[in-house]
Amino acid sequence: MNLFFRLLHVLIFSRFRSRVGIMDECATPFRVWPTDLDVLRHMNNGVYLSLQDLARTDYMIRAQAAGAIAAEGWYPVVASETIRFRRSLKVFQKFHLHTRLITWDDKYLYLEHKFTSRGELIAIGMIRARFLSKKGGTVSPVELMKAVGENLTAPAMPEYLQAWITADQGQSKAAGV
Repeated sequence: MNLFFRLLHVLIFSRFRSRVGIMDECATPFRVWPTDLDVLRHMNNGVYLSLQDLARTDYMIRAQAAGAIAAEGWYPVVASETIRFRRSLKVFQKFHLHTRLITWDDKYLYLEHKFTSRGELIAIGMIRARFLSKKGGTVSPVELMKAVGENLTAPAMPEYLQAWITADQGQSKAAGV
């Protein structure tokens, strides 16, 4: 229920925050609530992943892409994700979740999420996502960019991102996925 109210907050207030370009970083403010805590009294690792979903919603609204995507009957799904923690977030602590699109390939978009508080990096997450159509099938990043009024070439794939993709594909093959 806690995330439902946060989702409503994002849906209402994102429209009043500054606009961002599709390739810009989008900072979404949050606060740690008591319902976010685990038994060690810091934010539960699963909450980080859920908040990344909300930050991507904020990003799509502020980049003025959400309306065009919804009009096409498309929706995003996470194909894989990873996160690395550096510090803990404590109850009532304010933080920002910085979302940016890094690049894309024929199938997936790659996004980065940085959690920061008081100018310090708390955690960093990587997401590989794609879009599906309610009519069936997938939506290529090129189709997506066209629908949101962008004519961009994918930025070069950073080495660290390529290493993550390669490792993820190796794990998927080993697990029979």
